[in-house]
Amino acid sequence: MMGLARKTLRYEWRRYLPAALAVAFSALLILVQAALVLGVFAGASVYVTASAGELWIGFPGTQSVDMGRPIPAVAELQARLDPAVVRVEPLYWGEGDWRGTQTRGGVSVYLSGIDPAGAGLAFARVLSPAQRTALQEPGAVIVDAADLDKLGARVGSQAEINGRHVRVVDAVAGLRALGGINVLVSLATARVLDPAGGATPSYLLLKLADPLQAPAVAQRLQPRTANPRYAVWPRDEFATRAVRFWLFDTGAGLAFVFGALLVALVGTVVTSQSLVGAVSGNLREYATLRALGVSQAALRRVVLEQALWVGCGGLLLAAGIGAVLLAIAAAAAVPVAIDVLGAVVVGLLVLLVAIGSGLAAMRSLRQADPIVLLR
Repeated sequence: MMGLARKTLRYEWRRYLPAALAVAFSALLILVQAALVLGVFAGASVYVTASAGELWIGFPGTQSVDMGRPIPAVAELQARLDPAVVRVEPLYWGEGDWRGTQTRGGVSVYLSGIDPAGAGLAFARVLSPAQRTALQEPGAVIVDAADLDKLGARVGSQAEINGRHVRVVDAVAGLRALGGINVLVSLATARVLDPAGGATPSYLLLKLADPLQAPAVAQRLQPRTANPRYAVWPRDEFATRAVRFWLFDTGAGLAFVFGALLVALVGTVVTSQSLVGAVSGNLREYATLRALGVSQAALRRVVLEQALWVGCGGLLLAAGIGAVLLAIAAAAAVPVAIDVLGAVVVGLLVLLVAIGSGLAAMRSLRQADPIVLLR
């Protein structure tokens, strides 16, 4: 009987095409929404994911990088004394008021003061050695290429941050932040742009001789006092911490999750109606099978397998179209991202939509009584 489902789909594909398109449309919406969620909220952890090093030291209880506060000098001293640590690098994080062209007005920006050395850890995955060297120039700044229009700037142009002159020495990709514009400067420039807070680092980035020892070193460096003045996190843990904060604690992420569930619900209703129509069109065939002794349970399994095949077909169609749309979005600097886990979750959700639709379509089999053959 299980082969009957595939044969029915093969010869009656026109009946089941609307259901497959409904699944594909639902899957495409969920996929694009998931990619937007991951892409947008990944901006909260770009400071961590774009940097090298295995450990981060910051203010206790920090949920996201943009919520950092100055940490005491003893944190750097303890890190340098640990034999497993081979490099300690300060990172200043602050805010500034950008003044470019008069037509743009003031723009709030996020300042990241980093070590411009060639072996620097901060934003090592984004900046080239030449770009880091360019930051050694007093007043030099680097921004994301997609933010140039917002700032009313271009590479080589002049601007002001907090009333101090700066020059855009380069623009790169991969610096877009969540809810703001990132501006990279050297530690020396950060002290000039923000004299009050630029002298004290907000974070320390640590590189270890053995990256696999990160959890053990983090536990060793963690203060044991009742009211610690700093905290230590492994790199991936801190990045995940920032994303989770923006995704679940700010309310914005929950709106995306609710939207995805709503899309799944609507997709289930539309797909189930399409499957019900396809099953109803084959009622005489199902009635004939009942007359030949096929059980109702066996027919239910046929409908359920048809729903799963329809779901798989719609998922493949959505994957192809989604890949094209995501490529276009990435080329247009739209923050989209999808990883293996996200793709698996989307696939499982779409298959659940197909299964739910199949269960709803099973009700039509009640009309597949042999008596209909006498009408």
